[in-house]
Amino acid sequence: MSTTREGQGLDNPGMSHTRDDPIIDPAGQAQRERVRQGIAQFQARLQAAGIDFRDPPPEPTSCCGRGCNGCVWEGYEAALTWWYEDAGALLAGA
Repeated sequence: MSTTREGQGLDNPGMSHTRDDPIIDPAGQAQRERVRQGIAQFQARLQAAGIDFRDPPPEPTSCCGRGCNGCVWEGYEAALTWWYEDAGALLAGA
């Protein structure tokens, strides 16, 4: 993959990463941090309701940044959506 001085991927415009960053995250670090905060808040709500629930899916560690069909981030987002739906159903019934 070609890169510019600022670390912008020429093959994937808008994807910012550095050569020593092993994870290429198309959503961007700021958005990923907001997702992590949302997960933590949801976990706190589950705990406050006394609900013992499984951990959310782990973030991918192997994205190549090429925009693959079936990207690991797509699978993660689908699994996270399922996690939120299951947790929300438990909270609604509590």
